[in-house]
Amino acid sequence: MIKHLLTSLISTALFACVLFVPTALADKYQIDTEGSHASIQFKVQHLGYSWLVGRFNTFDGQFSYDEAKPEASKVKVMIDTSSVDSNHAERDKHLRSEDFLNVEAFPVATFESESFEELGEGKASMKGQLTLNGVTQPVTIDVKHIGAGDDPWGGYRRGFVGTTTIALKDYGIETDLGPASTQVELEFNVEGIRL
Repeated sequence: MIKHLLTSLISTALFACVLFVPTALADKYQIDTEGSHASIQFKVQHLGYSWLVGRFNTFDGQFSYDEAKPEASKVKVMIDTSSVDSNHAERDKHLRSEDFLNVEAFPVATFESESFEELGEGKASMKGQLTLNGVTQPVTIDVKHIGAGDDPWGGYRRGFVGTTTIALKDYGIETDLGPASTQVELEFNVEGIRL
């Protein structure tokens, strides 16, 4: 009798556990770099007279997003720093040198999120750690949700744009470009394919 009662209680408990295990997990997305539907761009003032705009041509990453629980969203991006492209070969060679990105010593830059906060109207704030030139610093990225839906090839996509500003000296880049050029604006255009 006692054995039968224990068996029944264990069975009931296991059934209850199954009922309360969350069935909806955050969707995972691969950033669509292969189809060139994503980009990482930077912008810095040149001598205070104009803007220099460039990009990193090679990067990869994934993110997760759950519409029912957006605060659980996560992202990780890896950037090949040698792929820096400012549309000027000699300048790019200088950007790859020890004066700036030091790509020989630090060939990869990374961003990994730590928190995601919805702000309403498709806007959010993401905090995380950016590692560049061998230095890791916290950053806050202003995020805007662009949209989500089916694509023509049977997949499902979701896209965001994120912007932040970093100080060069925070990442050990001490080259003096003038007082107007101490900060760099970064823009992440991310379109992901659901896995």
